[in-house]
Amino acid sequence: MISTYPFVSGKYLIGGEWIQAEKTADVRNPADHQDVVGGVALCTEEQVEQAISVAAKAFEAWSRSDIEDRANRMKLAADEIKASVEENVTLLIRENGKVLVEAKKDLLRCVDIMVEAAEELLKWWKPESLSGSQKVQIRKRPRGVAAVISPWNSPMILTFKRVIPAVLAGNTVVVKPATSCPLTIMTFLKVVASYFPEGVINVVTGSGNVIGNKLCSDPRIRTIAFVGSTETGKEIMRAASGTVKNVYMELGGNDAAMVLEDANLDGDAIKRLRSGVLRAAGQVCSAIKRIYVHESRYEELMDKLKKEFQHIKVGNGIQPDADMGPLNNRTQYEYVKSLIERAKNSGASVITGGIQLDPESWDNGYYIMPTIITGVDQKSEIVRAEQFGPVIPILSFKDNEEVIRVANDSEFGLRASVWTEDESKAIEFADRLEAGAVFHNNHTVFQDLHLDFPGLKESGLSRETRHCGLEFFADSYGFAN
Repeated sequence: MISTYPFVSGKYLIGGEWIQAEKTADVRNPADHQDVVGGVALCTEEQVEQAISVAAKAFEAWSRSDIEDRANRMKLAADEIKASVEENVTLLIRENGKVLVEAKKDLLRCVDIMVEAAEELLKWWKPESLSGSQKVQIRKRPRGVAAVISPWNSPMILTFKRVIPAVLAGNTVVVKPATSCPLTIMTFLKVVASYFPEGVINVVTGSGNVIGNKLCSDPRIRTIAFVGSTETGKEIMRAASGTVKNVYMELGGNDAAMVLEDANLDGDAIKRLRSGVLRAAGQVCSAIKRIYVHESRYEELMDKLKKEFQHIKVGNGIQPDADMGPLNNRTQYEYVKSLIERAKNSGASVITGGIQLDPESWDNGYYIMPTIITGVDQKSEIVRAEQFGPVIPILSFKDNEEVIRVANDSEFGLRASVWTEDESKAIEFADRLEAGAVFHNNHTVFQDLHLDFPGLKESGLSRETRHCGLEFFADSYGFAN
């Protein structure tokens, strides 16, 4: 049992001061419920009001700051963050449940975001002259206070991809991390905030209803950046509609992977499929949530994927040999377990695989073994739902028109993948699939941190970015003479 709590435990940040909250809740290790990692402050509406006021006041000076100064501050902060990765990776594992390799990669990508966004700022911020009969420039200016509402599944990378460009673009921020794993992101933000004027970065934690409603309805908040469920996204849109804010949302997904008749299903391809399903125990918005495989390749895929799942070592992420950790919280654990049980009760075949690293302590964590479900159809709950766990339904199809139709038969449209040896066929599919991004022979994330693409339908609300997200936190205006 580790008893040393991080500095940020039970605290919130307003105007450069870390304040101990009167009320807190435990943050527990999803791999071991008895391990209390620290506390999360339960902020009141009055404290959120104070954070917004401080951020609005700080914006007056910060919005006029020199962009080179902003970039230099961020690079210095990145150096300190990079030096602290090793000492903080265990904290992320304990509160989130990620395995060691995933946790460390997330922390290092936060450093990459800081450096790349700072360098991009210096290029992107320059005025752009338009050709024509009149001299016209496109110029940029900061928008105001931004609210960043972060999820529990990938709290580090998804927070930094919003906070960092917001600050670099000259905005101030109020950050609301998830209550089940706020400590690592707050530890990193403590470092980042120390390199910027007081009030530029503020952090409040606690009830989503209390904090979210205040942030979304306050007219001083000019941008909302949210990652989370589609239902919560709808509530945010309703709360924000009264003051017509800019809203940037990455919401739920039910990503389809389509394995065509000519797909290469060698060992590397099967590993990429497995990773697309089981990365972070399936708790990824853009994970593969359903697989459609051509009927001529169905038995081959099933045989190979079942064997691949059998080798997955499931246990506490702190163990170097763990391939997959627990689900993050009880609510999600019970939801995924109930999905599996209902599928089984409806007549589906449920196939589990994997190796329990610590069978004797298995019940102390939110563990679910890698699971394949067959004997379902397009109307089945497990096919239509966003399961957000290590569970994958596999269905067969007869022809390409059929699989395009069923892949698009969803209210979600985040990502998709096409597995075929014919790139032109993959592009043909991509042109017809209702997804914000389509991958060929893989199902992953964009490695270039400059890039991101919004989901379609109920999976997102924003626009593609080519400049580390800076575009979303600044207004462009025309200057003409």
